Amino acid sequence: MVQVLADTDTTRNIARMHELVEAAVLAGAQIVVLPEKWNWWGTGAATADGAEPLDGPSLTAARGWARDLGIAIVAGSVLEASDNGIRAFNTSVLIGPDGADVAVYRKIHLFDGMVDDHEYHESAAIHAGTDVVTGEVLGIRVGLSVCYDLRFPELYRAHATAGARALAVPANFTLHTGEAHWEILLRARAVENQCFVLAPGQCGTHATGEAAWGHSMIVDPWGRVLAQVAEGEGFAAADLDLSAQDAIRASLPVLAHRRL
Repeated sequence: MVQVLADTDTTRNIARMHELVEAAVLAGAQIVVLPEKWNWWGTGAATADGAEPLDGPSLTAARGWARDLGIAIVAGSVLEASDNGIRAFNTSVLIGPDGADVAVYRKIHLFDGMVDDHEYHESAAIHAGTDVVTGEVLGIRVGLSVCYDLRFPELYRAHATAGARALAVPANFTLHTGEAHWEILLRARAVENQCFVLAPGQCGTHATGEAAWGHSMIVDPWGRVLAQVAEGEGFAAADLDLSAQDAIRASLPVLAHRRL
């Protein structure tokens, strides 16, 4: 997982992400997960300025990294330009080691609320997606989600019943909500679905004045935090022990015991 502080300079953001992805791969990473809106972060009113088509420069760069480095990438999320040019989709793309798109997910749950005297109204600039999406890379089925989705456990149960072994949660949690809820929610999603949770976030204070919580982490199916980037830009890596996951699911077959 890669943790950054993005701004409105897409070229700079792409170059910085490339550096961190390469560093993660040198440390042994085979699947790299980027945070929400890693390529551009600005005000909601300026969303159209940061939006790109799926063949735009940001995802084109990520596909090149995957192909050149021989890795899979969950390309966090980017603002995907829509037909009306006013609102965009908040879109996560799973890319295989050949540089091809494996799955495309558009964020379903949009963050409208008041946090620490700051009003968020994501639905004013973002279209909601409708589809639950998983994709398989390197023998691991990954359930895709973005940030605020984390508060809706039914999405992750749908991923688990679709065969997901890992849940990707690229995010930019606020400082206020992150301190209170980030780790609790991530560990809960891991335990209840007996999945690995891969959750990179942004960090620091954006030029817009919004402070991001950071604390990117990887959680195992027993709810243990395997790796974390507490502060600042950087990456964290961990091995996903699939045999240990199988043992947990066999000894405590929660998914098989569901009645609803």
